[in-house]
Amino acid sequence: MLYAGIDEAGYGPMLGPLCVGLTVFRVREWEPGRPAPDLWELLAPSLMRTAKEASRGGVPVGDSKRLKLSNQSATRHPLVHLERGVLAMLATGHAEHRCCSDDAELHGALGVSLGDSPWYAGEPLPLPCGNDAGMLRIDAAQIAAAMAKAGVEFVSARVSVVDEVRFNRLLAERRSKAAVVEAALEEHLRGVRALVRESESLRIVADRQSGRTRYGGVLGRVFGEVIAEEESARASRYRVDGRHGVILHSEAEDAHLPVALASMAAKLVRELAMARFNRYWSARVAELKPTAGYVQDARRWLNDVGPSATPDERERMIRKA
Repeated sequence: MLYAGIDEAGYGPMLGPLCVGLTVFRVREWEPGRPAPDLWELLAPSLMRTAKEASRGGVPVGDSKRLKLSNQSATRHPLVHLERGVLAMLATGHAEHRCCSDDAELHGALGVSLGDSPWYAGEPLPLPCGNDAGMLRIDAAQIAAAMAKAGVEFVSARVSVVDEVRFNRLLAERRSKAAVVEAALEEHLRGVRALVRESESLRIVADRQSGRTRYGGVLGRVFGEVIAEEESARASRYRVDGRHGVILHSEAEDAHLPVALASMAAKLVRELAMARFNRYWSARVAELKPTAGYVQDARRWLNDVGPSATPDERERMIRKA
């Protein structure tokens, strides 16, 4: 079975990109009709759900909102857990388990494009920023060994980045923020479908935003044949192409490791993009306090940056929903 997870980071902010992550695994020992496997169970103790569990050994893979530390953390880098999980998993595909050395290399591995706004340009940010590269190679080797033993293969990870310009354009065209996320969802669905082998079943699990329950339209554009098995407050379940399953429900990152890892990849890319954003503006405005881009602090930041940001730049950088 091909087992894919999709989740986003940056749905709510006023500044910075929306990032939608995808991770894909191949599970050899699986029979059609059975539930999706618990990859945490199959890959323990190399992968653990929480940072607390991982402190006793293993790499944390879980909800990115809980693994991301406060930006005011004085003892550890705020991205220490996110980058450990993402960089170590990506490194399992390298013969020497070498991890990405900077964010440009990470972008290449994840298919990321930040757009052409000047605040995302400049020199790459070095990685890892909160971990030791040698220890990440050890993590990657342990994860790779656990996957080989369990009959699990890490296939792919991608992050679709909707920068502010594209976000506002899609919002004007499609008239809702949920439809902007749908554009990235469709991109990932097409990518996953292209990976499926003739003999494989596909299971896609995605985190569901807001109160939306119907996804037949976007699934139909990608797969053609769509049968809705459930569209309720609990979950949206579909059968596509006659044999593949797609499930969308809230807090999917707590139940499915591919969704959790997708949320981590999306969050890591967004946080590093905001590091570039703050580097650019701090160079233009002395003593400017950085922002994470969320609404209340974004308003503070926009007031602080003042006329140093031109009307055209404000128009370009502020998301309209």
